[in-house]
Amino acid sequence: MYGRRAAQLVREVGSCEKGQLTNYNSDTFDQVIKECNEHNTQLQSLVRKIENENLDIQTTRNEDHFGAVIHHLSVIRNKRCLMAYMYNRAETIRSLRWKVGRVLPQEIQEKFNYSEEEYFKNYNAAVDSYMSEMDLDLTLDMVPPKDPYIRVKVLSDIGEVLFGDHPISLTQHSLHFLKRTDAEQFISQGLMEEFME
Repeated sequence: MYGRRAAQLVREVGSCEKGQLTNYNSDTFDQVIKECNEHNTQLQSLVRKIENENLDIQTTRNEDHFGAVIHHLSVIRNKRCLMAYMYNRAETIRSLRWKVGRVLPQEIQEKFNYSEEEYFKNYNAAVDSYMSEMDLDLTLDMVPPKDPYIRVKVLSDIGEVLFGDHPISLTQHSLHFLKRTDAEQFISQGLMEEFME
């Protein structure tokens, strides 16, 4: 039945937890595009039929006219559903840049299609360019923390990392006292967590 697949995409976005992504549903998306093309073909056929019968398209109110209206409205409905699907995914992808950082975990990247990967890459480049031009790191906390240092626990081996002018070996289950700004990127990637006693 017409419209079910497009509605399914919108329900999929609506049922997803805010800030989360499901796998890009390319099969259903392509089926909705195919359905739009079918509606458009039928619409063009009905318009040609009305014209061939020398009827005025503006004033004719017969079954062909109402059939054309139904196909036209179906295309518009499907397009709106597709736009809602893509817009919500794009909005989530932009928010992931601020929550997780420049590098997303593999399990999130696997949910993208090619155009979303490109979108994320271009969005990263735009944000980085702006921060570089302004000489301002927008990813830091908007409200300054009470203490610029935090105690962290390393959740998985990171290896040796250079902080300032001295290297630190970040091995699994080790505890460290680091600058909040140095630790944030690793915390957002899930490689370490703030250690509370």
